[in-house]
Amino acid sequence: MSKTMTPEEAKNWKPLVAWMPLASRVIAAAQTRIEGAWAAYCDAVPGYDHRVEYEEVLRTGDKMAEWKARALFPEFKDLPYAY
Repeated sequence: MSKTMTPEEAKNWKPLVAWMPLASRVIAAAQTRIEGAWAAYCDAVPGYDHRVEYEEVLRTGDKMAEWKARALFPEFKDLPYAY
């Protein structure tokens, strides 16, 4: 981020989230972090409802290599990747 957040801005901060099914039972999901970076994760899911399952991928999935994450989520191109 280019400036420090005020405490009020930090209280109201919401992450940007994107997800992409790679197969019927595999999802990649990405999320911004409060410090201004982002990261992507990948994991197997039951495959019943990706609109819900991506949340578990963000919590417990394997972190993706930056080059793979950037290929899947170009919407985060201007943000640094979190390591």
